[in-house]
Amino acid sequence: MDKEAAETARDSLELAFRMSNILETGLDRHTLSVLIALCDLGLNPEALAAVVKELRQESGNNHGNSSLA
Repeated sequence: MDKEAAETARDSLELAFRMSNILETGLDRHTLSVLIALCDLGLNPEALAAVVKELRQESGNNHGNSSLA
């Protein structure tokens, strides 16, 4: 990747991260970067969003269960 393409990619990620923060998604830059890369590979963005929501719910359930033990 040349310097200009790398700078464009960084700028795009920064813009997406700012939008993510405005929407209060709770996604960090790394996670957002991975999700964008998966979309670039052709994965359905709505399906990815559903997976993220499900993983968050499972994570929340696991945290709640571990405090009972």
